[in-house]
Amino acid sequence: MNTLLIFFAFPIAVIIFSIVLEKLLKNPIIVASLIFAVFIILTFAVFGVNFLIATLAYTILSFITALIVHLLCNREEHENNLCDLLEDLLSNNNNNNNNESVCDTVEDLLSNSTNNNSNSNNCGCGCNRYRRR
Repeated sequence: MNTLLIFFAFPIAVIIFSIVLEKLLKNPIIVASLIFAVFIILTFAVFGVNFLIATLAYTILSFITALIVHLLCNREEHENNLCDLLEDLLSNNNNNNNNESVCDTVEDLLSNSTNNNSNSNNCGCGCNRYRRR
């Protein structure tokens, strides 16, 4: 019974708790520290010193799981921002068929995201063209 608990139940529980804690705390080191704290208490209160090696293995498993979840969430967040920017760029080009240049489109996108209200007439992309108003 202890073998199933050590090799099956605890690793799955560690993975699930690591994912949930990572989504809440957004820090893989804190997640692994919490898992380590729980298992070190279990080691000396319930199982004994022989369980200490399993505690270290669960801590490493927790850190790796939390790190993977952290990286996937950051990548997904970055891709969503990029997708939104590309979608805005495409919708802006499709809606404005009045021969607007790419320079004007880029400037419009940048001014929408940064709210930069400069008084210069150039588009700011380095092409030395002046914006038509």
